[in-house]
Amino acid sequence: MWRPRPGRLRQFEYRGCYRYFLTLCTADRHPAFVEPPTVSETLSLLRTFSAEERFAIFAYCFMPDHLHLVLAGMAGDSSLPHFISRFKQASGFRHRQKTGQPLWQSGYFDRVLRDEESTLATCRYVLGNPVRAGLADVIGEYPHAGSDVCRVEDIVGQAASQD
Repeated sequence: MWRPRPGRLRQFEYRGCYRYFLTLCTADRHPAFVEPPTVSETLSLLRTFSAEERFAIFAYCFMPDHLHLVLAGMAGDSSLPHFISRFKQASGFRHRQKTGQPLWQSGYFDRVLRDEESTLATCRYVLGNPVRAGLADVIGEYPHAGSDVCRVEDIVGQAASQD
């Protein structure tokens, strides 16, 4: 089923020290992220471009047909659209070279995390996706999810203590 490209907030620049919750879906929702080499290469590119574009990866989860991210811009000129465009272009190009298939669907879904929203709670939600999908029994067990900022144990522990 065709869906229109998700729209961005009209009066928001997506630039600066903001936190975001993103979902990027694979083309035709094909299960591209079931093979560890595909996940590893895509995660490597995500880390490369996040460093170059000054974004911190608070959480990531490569589900079979989509990717969840919790990101934070670390500088005044950190541009989310530029970062995501570069990442999707490079990872999509490599995937197409290897498989002959596109990796990503057009666009992505985003939510700007507001001050009252807990980054750790959103991270726990992202890291809990494999458990809810039956791909893991506990948070931290799924091999294609993690954080480059916090230990998963700390995310789970802090979220549990806040419940």
